[in-house]
Amino acid sequence: MKDYLIKYRPFLVFLGKFFFTYLLLIIIYQLFLSQYDAEKFEADGMTHLVADQTQMVLKAFDYNAKLIPLPGEPSILVTVDRKPIVRVVEGCNAISIMILFTAFIVAFSGKFLRTFGFIVVGILSIHILNVLRIPFLVMGMIHYPQYENLLHGVIFPLIIYGFIFLLWVLWVNKFQRYAKKNT
Repeated sequence: MKDYLIKYRPFLVFLGKFFFTYLLLIIIYQLFLSQYDAEKFEADGMTHLVADQTQMVLKAFDYNAKLIPLPGEPSILVTVDRKPIVRVVEGCNAISIMILFTAFIVAFSGKFLRTFGFIVVGILSIHILNVLRIPFLVMGMIHYPQYENLLHGVIFPLIIYGFIFLLWVLWVNKFQRYAKKNT
């Protein structure tokens, strides 16, 4: 058993750091969500922020976008020219994938400031991409409604998860402490 632990120590440390960070951040996120009244179907603050920023992006592209909190569910309806297009729900705020991103970076952590800086820049860039993703999804659904399932279920998730994968690859190959120097 001791030989096993010695042999696989780096992998076991990676798993331990990943799962500890992931569980800690999920617990913190659930505590954040518990502040909102589920019985009143109140959407959380981050979901409101994403919906507000979605509306701003749509208006920048000259779409007459309005936000309507939906009674009976914790979501915000995005309408364009009074036509309902999408609902922004808790899952649209990208917090869960930011947590996954962060847990992976911490599991492969390097120096504290470099790790912390990469996490902050990564989370901000994921948020920006997410806030652009939703308006472009709205535009796609307006102009190509027949592709709603493809856009929502394949194309846009592929973009955001692909971006996170690229950030992970960048971190592992360029910034974390075990990265090989290519000089």
